[in-house]
Formats: sequence, structure tokens, C-alpha cells
Amino acid sequence: MRELFIMRHAKSSWDDPTLPDFERPLNGRGKEDAPLMGEHLNRLGIKPDLIVSSPAKRAKKTAKIVARKLGYPEERIVWKESIYEASAQALLYLVCQLPDDAKRVMLVGHNPGFTMLANTLGDIAVDNIPTAGVVGIAFDASSWSEACRMRGHTLFFEYPKKVKSEM
Repeated sequence: MRELFIMRHAKSSWDDPTLPDFERPLNGRGKEDAPLMGEHLNRLGIKPDLIVSSPAKRAKKTAKIVARKLGYPEERIVWKESIYEASAQALLYLVCQLPDDAKRVMLVGHNPGFTMLANTLGDIAVDNIPTAGVVGIAFDASSWSEACRMRGHTLFFEYPKKVKSEM
């Protein structure tokens, strides 16, 4: 059994138009939504063996906040430049290469690739993963190279607006 948690970074700031896209930080809402989602995932019992994130500033901050809420050591987060601006195909390749000793993996990154990846691997249609949204997918597979070649079962699709409405 393998579980993949596809998380889009929290809401980023557009306040400084001179800032390169890679350097955009979280905005106020993003700083609220990232811990909210981390706490929610913790309540759901999500305990990743591995967190792999884009090193873009907004994704990096999201990954660190969520890792803290899940009790995952920040220093064990793997930063992968290839996630930034990745296509669904590139992300699928990354999933195929995940280490088999990590059965539960969280990816933190960007749209549109993350939504397309969720639709490629999951069994429900997701129009858009909103900022700080997470799609959890389970695979009846013994390795990631096997899991990335099949359609898994979507466990959940959670996002801040939904979580707040349930509070």
C-alpha cells in the first residue's frame, strides 16, 4: 500500500511586482491557511514518511509549516527544483522515482501540474486544487514504480474553505 498527498502551496503575495515568481512569499491568508491545513491533516492522522517540496519561497514556507503541524522534522524535507513549474508528466516521473521505504509521501508544489497529477492518479475528477488544498490518493502497490502506473483510490480532497465551513 502506498499513499500520496498532493498539496498545493498556500496563497502567495503579489504585493511586489518586481519580485521573481520563485521568490513570492505567502500572503496573510496563506499564513493562516497553511497551519489550518496542517492541523486538519494531523487530525486526519496523516503522518508522511517523506515530504518532497518545491524550493520556491511560497511552497517552502507551506511545507515547513505543515511539517511542523504533522510532527515531521523540517530538516528531513527534500527540496526538488524539478517540482517548480513541472508538468503532470514530470511530476508523474518524480512519483515513479520515490524511495520505496517511504510508503506515505507528501508533495508540496504548484498548479497546474498538481491538479493534473491528481487527475492522472486519482479516481475522482478535480477541477482545481485551490491554494493549500490537498488530495490524498491510496495505491494498492508494493512500490512507487508500480503505483505511478495505475489509478489509485482518492481518499480525500481537502482545502481551507471546506475545512473552515466544517468548523
